[in-house]
Amino acid sequence: MPGPLHGVRVIDLTHALAGPYGTMLFTDLGADVIKVEPAHGDVTRDLGPNIPEDTVRAFGGYFQSVNRGKRSLVLDLKSEGDADLLRELVKEADVLVENFSLGVMDRLGLSYESLQEINPKLVYGSLRGYGDPRLGESPYAAWPAMDISIQAQAGAMGITGLEDGTPIKIGPGIGDIFPGTLLSVGILAAVISARETGKGQLVDVAMYDAILSLSERIVYQHSYTGAVPAPAGNGHPFWSPFDVFEAKDGWIAIAAPTPPRWRALCGAMGRPELAEDERFNSPSNRSARSGEVKTIVEGWTSVRTRAEIVDALGGIVPVGPVNTVVDIVNDPHVTARDMIVEVEQPGADRTVQIAGAPIKLSGTPSGVKGRAPLLGEHNDDIRNADTRWL
Repeated sequence: MPGPLHGVRVIDLTHALAGPYGTMLFTDLGADVIKVEPAHGDVTRDLGPNIPEDTVRAFGGYFQSVNRGKRSLVLDLKSEGDADLLRELVKEADVLVENFSLGVMDRLGLSYESLQEINPKLVYGSLRGYGDPRLGESPYAAWPAMDISIQAQAGAMGITGLEDGTPIKIGPGIGDIFPGTLLSVGILAAVISARETGKGQLVDVAMYDAILSLSERIVYQHSYTGAVPAPAGNGHPFWSPFDVFEAKDGWIAIAAPTPPRWRALCGAMGRPELAEDERFNSPSNRSARSGEVKTIVEGWTSVRTRAEIVDALGGIVPVGPVNTVVDIVNDPHVTARDMIVEVEQPGADRTVQIAGAPIKLSGTPSGVKGRAPLLGEHNDDIRNADTRWL
């Protein structure tokens, strides 16, 4: 069955990670996404990693992962003819998404205003480090931005790191991926509005704004208490136990901060009396003595394997081993939920694995529709008016 966005037409002018991740979600949900690339292709085509037997080197894992299922069209937007073709595509598109530096689309004669004149229903998605001045002019509007700089500037890194205060970047590229996800949400809301009103609009997400929203706890914590939150390891300022504990064979996360979960954990540890101990019998008391709580829990975990701990706590309190990708590939949950999928790799005689589609629907299924495109693979189809859109 077709996905829920079947029939939605998207022009994808994005590159790198933030924009392509957002438009990848559209593809997984069934939209026809035309990825417009310059002659040299998206910068991430050359980033790898590549597999040794790949003789074509059309793209590596980075590009494959977030551009799966899209179609590729090569255009030189500085060329009048190619810019005109883009305008022709806009006439029939529902969505255009771009993450160029500020002012690039205007200089190309492809501004939001000019494209909306061509297609009043067009939803125009814009993603930059500090947003589009049309919807709030940041003093940093013209600054470039990347994941690590945004994680630092917007608050995420300020509360992520070692207990001595050393900040550490969050592993996944959340400074890109979360803004890209929010942009897709905003675009879909605008598409619904356009279908009801006949009017499209500009949808603007700043990477800074998205990560500040993701870090919302620091705002209310400071406002309510005057505190300036800082890195605190794997613990939590309000909840205990809520941490990563050492096991005999690695590390494991346990969260049992509420009274029912704490009682369950105490019972599983063979220490039911701790649930009634006045030092630990309320969330606030445990939070105030989080160091003692960690020592108690780690005294139990440190003499057990991760598997033994999961057997004792699974289904009773939130528990999760700190998994490597090898553990994840072999996890039955991942298999049951189709969260690792096989796709073709041009130039190789075997498939490769990428992360699957996280949004599940019962009536109009989502899913990875196929590998990423070769550069310009769909030029002929898209340039032909009769086969332009799927």
